[in-house]
Amino acid sequence: MSTAFPIDAVRARFPGLRREVAGRRAVFFDGPAGSQTPQRVADAVSDYLLRRNANHGGPFATSQESDAMLAAAHRAVADFLGAERPDEVAFGANMTTLTFALSRALARTWRAGDEVVVTRLDHDANVSTWELAARDAGAEVRHVQIRADDCTLDLASLRSCLSERTRLVAVGAASNLVGTLNPIRQIADLTHAAGAQLFVDAVHFAPHRLIDVAAWDCDYLACSAYKFFGPHLGILWGRRELLASLPAYRLRVAPDSLPERWMTGTPCNEGIAGTLEAVEYLADLGRDVGGRPLERREALRAAFAAIEAYESSLCRQLLEGIAGLSGTRVVGIADVARLGERTPTLGLLVEGCSPAELSEALGKRGVFTWAGNSYALPLTEALGLEPHGVLRVGLLHYNTADEVARLLELLPECAAAIRAATP
Repeated sequence: MSTAFPIDAVRARFPGLRREVAGRRAVFFDGPAGSQTPQRVADAVSDYLLRRNANHGGPFATSQESDAMLAAAHRAVADFLGAERPDEVAFGANMTTLTFALSRALARTWRAGDEVVVTRLDHDANVSTWELAARDAGAEVRHVQIRADDCTLDLASLRSCLSERTRLVAVGAASNLVGTLNPIRQIADLTHAAGAQLFVDAVHFAPHRLIDVAAWDCDYLACSAYKFFGPHLGILWGRRELLASLPAYRLRVAPDSLPERWMTGTPCNEGIAGTLEAVEYLADLGRDVGGRPLERREALRAAFAAIEAYESSLCRQLLEGIAGLSGTRVVGIADVARLGERTPTLGLLVEGCSPAELSEALGKRGVFTWAGNSYALPLTEALGLEPHGVLRVGLLHYNTADEVARLLELLPECAAAIRAATP
């Protein structure tokens, strides 16, 4: 594998990165809320709409071509997830909508006295969905606590939450607010030892590391294509025997018809075409850095190895720079020796400045960030950071060291201007 990450070639594939603010290239550190897309993804969406836009099952060319694309997309996303069967992959509006559908189906199998386990580290889409389903079933909800000093899950708390009454554990693969990576296989082992099932929210994890449902031994997983360089589309994976047996809210399709029983109504075929191309983009990146032809799953493995190494170098630069800024602190893992335990998404607090003020000031200078809780409300509540939350800075593999340096230069400048303007 090449030792140099091809950052110039990567950036050339993303037209959005050419945007300017006040005469300078914009800096996209807003990726945790939605990444930019390569030209080829937009072309795939356009090509589908213009040349093969049709519904499923027709005996004519556009429908047959559309169905061939759908089959290819299921295979590609199965490879992206490390799944064996393409029919274990379902597409939907977004992760939240798909999770609500799954939670309603699972709730029909629960009884009063059953328990569902969620965590304080998660996005609310992986908390409220299960709390509402548990309420409908008369089940109880237990919450796994965090270690406030570094925003990691307290596994002792998880163990104390598990019992013979546990039916489901819902956990994120990575925190969308502070970047913490969770030990999914260890959590799966604990969950299954209690006789429960594991649902993984991999939305934030997906653009940074290789998902592997087989190695993780989870039972269900959801993610969103627009976080890994595709269009707005949700993805649900589940073990075939579980997806086939659950009492899904669906139309009258064949009982064992997967994934149709989880894809209610006509899907967003153009979005699926774009998602297929996003996976192929990542696979081609793996072939580029690997320097040889590779099958898709191995190409994805090479791509994410290179992405992880490159993003870790940027994260190290950012963490080391922030350590030298007076009055600025990282919420979560700040130790550069622990880069392997986090994604390059940082929650920041700056003395004398609200996150919203900082995000606005940076945005006017062409650096795009987010402020608030980013729907990780259980975490900001646990940390006592409501209502303001944090300044969220999210790096992706199309960002650069120069952009990180620019943020480190602008942060104290913006903070000083905000403090000077405060009565």
